[in-house]
Amino acid sequence: MDSLITAAARALASGDALGALNRIALRNDAAALALRGIAMAQLGELGRARVLLRRAARSFGPNEAVARARCVVAEAEIALVSRDLGWMTKALGRARALLEQHGDRLNAAHARHLEVRRLLLIGHLDEAERALSALDPVLLPPAWRAAHELAVAGIAIRRLRTAAARAALARADHAAREAGIPALSAEVEHAYRVLNTPAARLVAHGKKRLLLLAEVETLLGSGAFVVDACRHAVRVADRVIPLARRPVLFALARALAEGWPADVPRGVLIARAFGARFTDESHRARLRVEVGRLRAMLRSVAELRATTRGFALSPRSASEVVVLARPVEDEHAPVLALLADGEAWSSSGLALALGASQRTVQRALDALAASGRVQPFGRGRARRWTTPPLPGLTTPLLLQARLSAG
Repeated sequence: MDSLITAAARALASGDALGALNRIALRNDAAALALRGIAMAQLGELGRARVLLRRAARSFGPNEAVARARCVVAEAEIALVSRDLGWMTKALGRARALLEQHGDRLNAAHARHLEVRRLLLIGHLDEAERALSALDPVLLPPAWRAAHELAVAGIAIRRLRTAAARAALARADHAAREAGIPALSAEVEHAYRVLNTPAARLVAHGKKRLLLLAEVETLLGSGAFVVDACRHAVRVADRVIPLARRPVLFALARALAEGWPADVPRGVLIARAFGARFTDESHRARLRVEVGRLRAMLRSVAELRATTRGFALSPRSASEVVVLARPVEDEHAPVLALLADGEAWSSSGLALALGASQRTVQRALDALAASGRVQPFGRGRARRWTTPPLPGLTTPLLLQARLSAG
């Protein structure tokens, strides 16, 4: 490798994209094309970066499989930043395996971290944790070590382990400072802000207040009877009863929890569960059926009693009943929460992250665009959606409930 290529690679490793381009901007050999692609990606010119990396991959000779694999990893990082979450995951896995086979442990580790970050975005925490456990951060240089600890913190945050998240972020901050890359330090700072931003809203006894992530963790470990409107479930200590696929039952559970310890009139329950403005005997009959189904699902943690005017919730062991809601409740809150990370998302990436059909997500995006809350740019497969960060709304830390397919 000649001296200019070596100098450009070192500049890129330190985050100096312009310094790298000054050395190789006029060269069109394979190595220079690859480094130019990475430099353009660091400068935010993602489309141009992708074109350069593909040209570089085609330009490398038949005996340069490792170089081509590095181009695949670089393109995968661009796809991740572009929130193109369905991009060539098998190709990235093959590139990582080839890099490991040829002893390029640093780029193989980078590929592994990209896989983990994608798994985090789509909510596959167990897979992300298993993938991350295959890496030893002690062997990594500072920049890669910071990325590793950010991934560890991401998993801990989503699992509501705030102490572990803070410890990982402290290690990430130290590694980022050691690496001397401002963009990496900014990413760590952004992750810290997540821990200090309201993550949910507590509704109890007719009052509401915002909760930080650590307070959510304390609440869920307190043994209270929690109707979790972030993930559409009922939680009592370690017991979780999912209701994401039973929206009527969840609406009844939330209405009963908000009315606790008093009973809730039948008319209120019918309006909350069925959206009916007027009630008749058919509504009351349907309410009895749905309450019976909810009673069966909650049998181990609560009793549902019929009263003269409606129904009441009586927890079996918990002394407190609360509702845990999103900081900002909106019909399209899951989409807004993902877009609040400041990145430009494709509709296919949103659908994958939310476990919904692309048609359902597109309808939500169209409604949000009509009200001016999101903006599209680009056309066709290159179209992306973005919105300014919303005050009081976290990224999808607690939004594990899936949207219904449409």
